[in-house]
Parts: sequence; C-alpha cells; structure tokens
Amino acid sequence: MSDYGHPLRFGTFITPTAGDPERAVALAELTEAAGLDLATYQDHPYNPGFLDTWTLLTWVAARTSRISVSGNVLNLPLRGPAMIARQAASLDLLSNGRFELGLGAGAFWDGIAAMGGPRLTPGQSVDALSEALDIIRAVWDTDARGGVRLDGVHHAVSGMKRGPAPAHDISIDLGAYKPRMLRLTGAKADGWLPSLGYLDVADMPAANRVIDEAAREAGRDPRQVRRMLNLTGGALLPAGRGFLQGPAEQWVDDLLPLVLEHGFSTFVLAADDPRTIQGFGAEVAPALREAVEKERASAGTDTGPGRPAAALAARRPDIDYDAVPENLRDRAVEPGDRSYTRFRHGYMQNGRPGLVLRPENAEQVAEALGYALDQDVPLNVRSGGHGISGRSTNDGGVVVDLSRMNRVEVTDPAARRVRLGAGARWGEVATVLNRHGLAVSSGDYGGVGVGGIATTGGIGYLGRAHGLAIDHVTAMEVVTADGRVLRAAADENPDLFWAVRGAGANFGVLTSVEAVAAPVGDVVVAQFAYDATNAAAFLRTWGEITEAAPREVTAFLLTGPGRGDSGPVARATVVYAGDDTDAAVTALEPFLKAGPVLDQSAQLAPYPAILPHDDAPHRGAGVPASRSGLVTGISEDTARTLAGMLASGATYFMQLRQVGGAVNDVPADATAYAHRHQTQSVAALASPRTAARLDEHWAGLGDAIDGMYLSFDTRTGPEVLSLAFPEPTLSRLRRIKAEYDPHRVFDQNFPIEPAGG
Repeated sequence: MSDYGHPLRFGTFITPTAGDPERAVALAELTEAAGLDLATYQDHPYNPGFLDTWTLLTWVAARTSRISVSGNVLNLPLRGPAMIARQAASLDLLSNGRFELGLGAGAFWDGIAAMGGPRLTPGQSVDALSEALDIIRAVWDTDARGGVRLDGVHHAVSGMKRGPAPAHDISIDLGAYKPRMLRLTGAKADGWLPSLGYLDVADMPAANRVIDEAAREAGRDPRQVRRMLNLTGGALLPAGRGFLQGPAEQWVDDLLPLVLEHGFSTFVLAADDPRTIQGFGAEVAPALREAVEKERASAGTDTGPGRPAAALAARRPDIDYDAVPENLRDRAVEPGDRSYTRFRHGYMQNGRPGLVLRPENAEQVAEALGYALDQDVPLNVRSGGHGISGRSTNDGGVVVDLSRMNRVEVTDPAARRVRLGAGARWGEVATVLNRHGLAVSSGDYGGVGVGGIATTGGIGYLGRAHGLAIDHVTAMEVVTADGRVLRAAADENPDLFWAVRGAGANFGVLTSVEAVAAPVGDVVVAQFAYDATNAAAFLRTWGEITEAAPREVTAFLLTGPGRGDSGPVARATVVYAGDDTDAAVTALEPFLKAGPVLDQSAQLAPYPAILPHDDAPHRGAGVPASRSGLVTGISEDTARTLAGMLASGATYFMQLRQVGGAVNDVPADATAYAHRHQTQSVAALASPRTAARLDEHWAGLGDAIDGMYLSFDTRTGPEVLSLAFPEPTLSRLRRIKAEYDPHRVFDQNFPIEPAGG
C-alpha cells in the first residue's frame, strides 16, 4: 500500500458526558485553540449518560468558528436518512460549511430496539446504509428535477422535496471493518473512519485493497476516499512505553508509516485530557506534517485530489489542473464535481467554466490570480454573482469565486467602523450590522455581493438619507494584476482608492472594505400598487412627488406592460429611513396621489427585513438586453417616451430608483462614480431578440439621459464608458489603468483602455 497524497488533518474524539456538559463543549473549544481541524463525538442515543450528539454538535458549532464538527459515527437506525440530510445541510449552512457526516450502520441492537428502532442483521444494516446514502445525496442535490424517490427495502421516500443544499460538499465518512462495509465505503463514501482499537495494523493493507477495488468498480479514483483513523490509548509521556505512548517525536515516528504505507491522512485523537489535546495540536501535528511533506517531496507523491474518470474527461485541455496551488486545491471545483452546478452559473449568465478557485484570503487570491494568468483562458471574478450583465462566469476559463471571503465584522461599534469581506452578501451585512443599530446603504436585494456594489456604487433604499454604499467606504484591500496586496485609502494609494469606488472591476480583485456605517435601526417601509394605464401622466406625477419628498425618503418604482385585458400595474417600495412613524406618515401620504391606488401597506421593520435574501445557487436565467440611464427629473417628454416604451412591449421590466439627497452631497470628482446631480436612475430590460426595438425607444430619451449606472447595462464599448464615466473622469481612469493594469488583465467587466494603450 502507498500514500494517497491527501493533506493531513487532525482532530479530537470527545466523550459527550451528560454529567459534565460544559466540559464536552470546552474540549471542542480547546481543540480549536490547539490548532486542530476537527472535533467529533460518539453517538449512542440509547445511553442516558451521554448528551444527544446532534444537539451537542449544533451547540459546539455555535461556540467555535474554524473547526469542523462531526459525529463519530452517527447512529443511522435511530435517526433516519431523510432527517439526517435536512439536519446536516442546516448545520452546515449555519456553521458556514463546517459540518462532516460520520455515519455508522448500527450496533448494540438491543439498545436500538429498546428505543423503537429496527433490529437488523449485519447484512441488512449494510443494505440500509447504502439506501440511506442515496437518499441523503439526493436530498442535497437541489439541481436535479423533481422530488426524491427511493423505494428501498429499509428506507423509502416518495417525492420528498430536495434541499436545502449544504454550504459545501459535506463529506460522508463511514465507520467500516468488514468486507461488505468496506466495499460500500469504496463505492459511495468520501471517507473511511475506523478506530485503531478495532483495526490492527496488519489488517490495513487488505482493507485498503477492498476499498480501492470497490471504488474502481464504481468508476471512482480510490483517492476520492480519505483514510481516517481514530487513535485510542495514546498518551504524551516524557519517555516511550509503547505505540503512541511517549514524547511527540515518538508519536511522529509511530504515525508516519500509517501515512506513507497505509494511506491514512486524518488522525482523530480519542482523549479527554486537555494537556494531551494541546500537545497533539502544538507538537505532534506540525511535526508530522513537516515529516510527511519532506517524504512526499522526495517520493514525488501526487497530492492532487482524486477524480473519477468522468470528471477527468470533463477537464479542459488548456488548463493545467495539476498546477493548481496547494492552498487552493482542496476547495477547487471542476466540471464533473458534485458541487460544480452550484458554482458554474451567474444570476443571469449560464456558465461552463473549466475551473473555479475559491480563495479564503487576499494572499490566496494573489495565488489564484497568478495561476489563472498562466492559463491561456478567460478569467472572471465573482463576488455574489448577481450582476445583470453576467460578468462573473465564463465558458472554459477560470473563475475566482470570493464566496469564502464573507466575514462581516463591527471593528469599532462606538465609531461605527466595520470591515466587510468582498464575498459577503448584503443580506448578511445588513443582519450583522443591525444588531449594533447600524447599516450601510446597499441595493434592493440581499443576495448581491459586497464586491459588486463596493466597486460600482450601491443605489439602495437608504440612498437619499445616507448616500451610496461607496460613500461609506474608508479603505479597501485590493489584489492587483501583478499579485500585490494593496491597501487603498485617502492617504494610501489614493488614486487606486478613487478609481475602485465606481470602476473597481478594472483595477484588481477587491477582497475587503472598511467602512463607517450609518446609525440605522428600524425603518418605515411602504408598498404601493398603482393602476398605471395612463402611464405618461402617472410617471410625470411620480417624478413630482419624489422630487418633493424629504431626503429621509427613497422610492423605487417597478412597472411593466399590461397583460391580457389588464393594463399596466406599477409597484413601488418607498422607505423612510427612520423610526419616527408620525414623520413617516407625513412623508409617505403624497404617494397616495401618484395614481389610482390598487393596494397599499406600511410597516415599521428592521432594515434587513426589506432586503429579499436568497442564498440558493444561481441558475443562469439568461442575460437580458438591459439599458441604464440617469436623469435629472422626469419631464413630460421623458414620461411620454417611457410610457411609449412600456406600451410597445419593448421592455418587460422598467425600474426607477430615486437618487439625489445625500448621494448628491458628495462632489462629482470625489469618486470614479461621478454622477452627483441626477435624481433618478432608470433601467429597462428586454429579451435579446427584442433589443433593437428597446434601443429605438431608448434613443427617444435623447439628451434626458445624463449618465448611466454601469451595473444595469449590458452594452459595451466606448459610448457606454463615456456615459458611465464622463470626462475628466474617464481620462483619469485610463491613466490609473495604465499604472495598475497596463496589460488589461481585468478586461471582462466593462473594460477601460489604459492610457497610451
């Protein structure tokens, strides 16, 4: 047998004693503090001396921030696969991808039967586990159509709805010793998790052969099965007394052959002694990693992830998959991977990238960028993937996905200072900041990524009261085309700081922002539905009402053409940025006069509640033809042109977002977003096949269009850039582009030509 090349991981196997529940939790916290990777607990539900393992795992996940948690192993007969699938996905989502599913076929059948569980023979228990694996995987597969159906001998589901999808590909690890269980492990599992007390070293080669043969028969690479081992009976002692009974250097000598000769790469220490756990993390783990790395380098061991034949066949010939940096390999996603559908599409664009890299810090972003530039394929960067123009994915190229960089921190509550990861979504940002009575104005949808809004503008429901999202930013961390990690602020790389706030996609990969949030608690949100049959008059009146509204009010209007015998209906969301309900009523009453009111409501709500938030994977709905423009007031001519566009059916979606107020308090040259005198942002969407008709009507707006908001337009070319960046803004951007990205590395998202290029 030989080394499978998996990265080493280390964890603990903690006794879930009910008599001292805090100790069971504290040892997991110590596991994290000691630098270990995994905390696990045995699962014997029939033992009243133990805490319920699932409840304990949930509690521990909430008390820790980095380590993974798992049952070692969960008792399938008393838990059932359908509920396990839902519970596992839920805990994985709540812990941000830190759950692993250790499963056992069952043992101690008297105790299981006493609790109402089935009494199975060994063969039946393996068959039941195999059926359970199929159900669990199917529940997590939210991209498949229809419900989950399996009419098994031991488990059956008939049309169970799929989901939720976990935050990451949950590893299913099986405790297995006998041939049938070993074959099931090779065919369907992600990990093999025996205990050293029940598995002799002499039996390891034969067990690995059974797993490997079963994996190959199932069309899998045997390296897809991680070999894990519970270490029992170990003690860190000053002098050696036997296997795993001695100082740290002896432990390394004892464990090294298990890695190099028997393929084990995850070692889980069964110990409740704090000193042993600390020593395992501080002395044994780093020394063993160093020894293994040295041996692997000498032997030329393949440390890439195992891939099934079908996945290898889906690889793109112009991407060097073997050269993916080691820090990025573990979470890289390729065609053929289970999680590929979760990362391939954008909100609008269907994508077929050859590789998705998922860095978790700026240094890894630099590594990902350097690797991607060595491949002769397109490069795209994704924060939230919500962009209308679909610039966050590609066909056949590399996508750098920032979703793991999603931390939201309030660094100084008194000064209202916050730090936001570029991969966080604004729904998460709003929720965390709201706990401190704070908010940063964003768009109108919680699923939009921080990186997208923080590099373009951020026209949101708090805009007129508190400005654009970029107006709150005080500093940024950016990875530039040459791999530098730079801090950009007013006093540090000031040109870059100016440029990224409005044209950021052209200058590097934004990894985080520092900002000063606004004091915002509850807001008053009103919803209106209007009969917009007389669209020109309605739009003209709407413009007058919004122009006269106090700056605490920001109003968004959405409308489209009528359907069938029904005329067009306009729907408005109007937010009063404060909790003074009397003042809000006074400010909102004029909106009842915009047109015939079909429905209305108003309520006091926390700011996060008004941002729809959907974390489901994007499915690529299809990139529309989208047009964007900024206007200063809605004149009669503008109202008639927009009404004609609606009546013609040239657009199926038209939105007016109110700007002005605090947005216009900022000087036009303060940021690369230079539009500081307009009062409305207008966007219209159409099917690509009717784009020409949309453009005819759009052209009728003429000189009323005074700039544009880049995120809402799918056009490209010099005329788009000149609208988005009026002079002298564009010339300054070209000069800065020549300094930071002269070779146009970042050319996928409304590219700016470098000066002299």
